[in-house]
Amino acid sequence: MKVPYALPYIGEEEIQEVVSALRSNWLSKGPKTLEFEKAFSSLVDSAHAIGLSSCTAGLHIAQVVSGVGPGDEVITTPYTFVATVNTILHCGAKPVFADIDPVTLNIDPEQVERMITPKTKAIIPVHFAGYPCDMRPLLALADKYKLTVIEDAAHAVYTQYHGKPVGSISELTCFSFYATKNLSTGEGGMVTTNNPELADKLKAYSLHGMSKDAWNRYSDKGSWFYEVRYPGFKYNMTDLQAALGLRQLERLAHMQQIRMTYAHAYLDAFSQLEELVLPVDSPEHRHAWHLFFIRIRQGALTITRDEFIDLLKEEGIGTSVHFIPVPLHPYYQQAGYRIEDYPVAKEAYEGVISLPLYPGMTVEQVNYVIDAVVGIVKKYRR
Repeated sequence: MKVPYALPYIGEEEIQEVVSALRSNWLSKGPKTLEFEKAFSSLVDSAHAIGLSSCTAGLHIAQVVSGVGPGDEVITTPYTFVATVNTILHCGAKPVFADIDPVTLNIDPEQVERMITPKTKAIIPVHFAGYPCDMRPLLALADKYKLTVIEDAAHAVYTQYHGKPVGSISELTCFSFYATKNLSTGEGGMVTTNNPELADKLKAYSLHGMSKDAWNRYSDKGSWFYEVRYPGFKYNMTDLQAALGLRQLERLAHMQQIRMTYAHAYLDAFSQLEELVLPVDSPEHRHAWHLFFIRIRQGALTITRDEFIDLLKEEGIGTSVHFIPVPLHPYYQQAGYRIEDYPVAKEAYEGVISLPLYPGMTVEQVNYVIDAVVGIVKKYRR
């Protein structure tokens, strides 16, 4: 049996909606983007949602409208995809890493406070795998030190923190709709905010700093005149992306139920394996289950993490590793960052494996993955 690591979950509804967008002759940002933004803001209980070309674009302009610039420091986690950190550099600021919590693998608020200096401008917590960061102490720190919190919610569509949807908690939250995300537009992203002034700036910065987008210039009710108010970027979402997102949004609850069912099947099956550390799942929060990862306890098996991955590959099972900590990448090593300064992130990386988890999987595939993992652990346990 073959079990790919991840596949998009696209049905006839999405195909027909994209065809409808094509036939409308409006391909860039237009009515479907506006409809998708409205629907997504309702999902996450946020006053404003700005559709973008990617979550990376969102992280960049969220920092720009927050005033992050040269001489500033932005604190984030070393245990994230590099886009989170690259965008800090794009603003001319300095990334500062705070180590992670050993249980959730999310940024540790106590470590964050230790890293705050007079140069600190913002904190970017990352909701790893779909489980929420502990936002209350982070927001308290932001209030105490007059900082901006920008949530990286690339994994966190559908996540809730103490009953509040991620997207309504901080001043700015950035989502990803990449091909394998819980809700996909192929490529795409969204920034949510309850601040109308920031929303206006985000809209302008996402489209060259212009006062009007194409829909407001070229539609029947539009006007040709516009002004450039900021030195903006070309980061807008298109109606083709939004069309896909609209139908995905309608099916999101169904897709999430499948993810949760499969994640709990993994949890139940692996809970008796002392050699593995499993993801945390708390009734206080709603886990989006973007990823399901296992961690091999140090010294528990006679094989390495990489050998474990190779054995799964021989069984036809795709896997991934989330994440290679940012300080391990050559550019950041040359910039002076050392993984030894973040021992929790280092240990997590050395044992972590992400298993297949997506709505298009069958129950038979899930059971096949379970049998393979259990068999490998039992064969190679010390």
